[in-house]
Amino acid sequence: MYQFGDNKGSGCFKIENEQDQRLILEADAKVQNIKIQDIKANPYQPRKTFDEERLKDLAESIKLHGILQPIVLRKTIAGYNIVVGERRFRAAGIAGLKEVPAIVKSLTDEDMMELAIIENLQREDLNAIEEAESYRKLMDDLNLTQQAVAQRLSKSRPYIANMLRLLHLPQSVSNMVKNGSLSGAHGRTLLIVKDTQKMQQIANKAHRESWSVRELEQYVTTHFSEKKSHATENAKITKPKFIRQQERQLKEQYGTSVAISTNKTKGQITFEFKSEVEFKRLIHQLNNKYNNG
Repeated sequence: MYQFGDNKGSGCFKIENEQDQRLILEADAKVQNIKIQDIKANPYQPRKTFDEERLKDLAESIKLHGILQPIVLRKTIAGYNIVVGERRFRAAGIAGLKEVPAIVKSLTDEDMMELAIIENLQREDLNAIEEAESYRKLMDDLNLTQQAVAQRLSKSRPYIANMLRLLHLPQSVSNMVKNGSLSGAHGRTLLIVKDTQKMQQIANKAHRESWSVRELEQYVTTHFSEKKSHATENAKITKPKFIRQQERQLKEQYGTSVAISTNKTKGQITFEFKSEVEFKRLIHQLNNKYNNG
C-alpha cells in the first residue's frame, strides 16, 4: 500500500515532498513492479556518492516495511532511468529485492536534467560546494543565467552568485568545505587570499583553532586585504633602513611580526598575535625582559 497526499479533491500524491508539477502523480497512476536490473541512474544526476551507512539503514527499513513510496522512472530504449528515488533504488538492491514499485512518467531530457538537480538540492546532507555545483550545472546544462536559476529556485540572484564563488576555491580548501571542516561562509572569506598555499595554511589554522567566520574575516582583512597589501608595500618604501632593521630584530627576538611607526614627535611599536596563547607568550617575554632589564 502506497502513501497518498492529503490534498482534498486533488487525487494525487507527491514524491519526497517535491512540489514540482511534473512529479505530482494522479491517484489512479499505475504502479508497476520493475526489475532492478532494468533500471539505471539518471544520467544527469549530479550526486555521485551516497552515505553507505544511511543506505544500510534504509535497506533494513525496506526489509521490514517494503518500499512505501514508488520511485519515479522514465522509459528509455534500454530500460528505465530514475527520475526520483535513487536512494530507495540503491537500498532496495542492498536489501536483496529483485523488483521495485515504480510509476513511469513521460519527461524530456531537459526535465530530467532539472529535476535531478532540484532533487539533489533538497538533500539534508547537501554541503555548500555541492549546492554551488548544482547551480552551475543548471546554468551550463540548461543555458540559464544566474537570474533565471534564482527565479526557478525561489532564491535571490546575489545568493546564487555568492554560492557560485565557492567554485573558485582550490581543491584542497574545497574539500574542507565538503567534509564539514569549514563552512561555505569560511570558504567565501578565504577567497580574499590570492596565494593558494597561504589560503590552505589559513584554512588549516581556522579549522584547528575553531575560528568563527567573524574571526576569520578579521584575520584575513587585517593581513590580506588589497588595502593592507598596498599599505605594507608603501610602508616598506618609506620606512628608514634603521627602523626596518629593528623590526626584523624584534621579530626574531619575540617570534612574531613587529611594526614600528614614527612621526615627528611620537611613534608606536605593534606586536602581532593570532591567538590567546601567543598573546600570553608575548606578555611573558616582555615582562621577563622588563624585570631583568
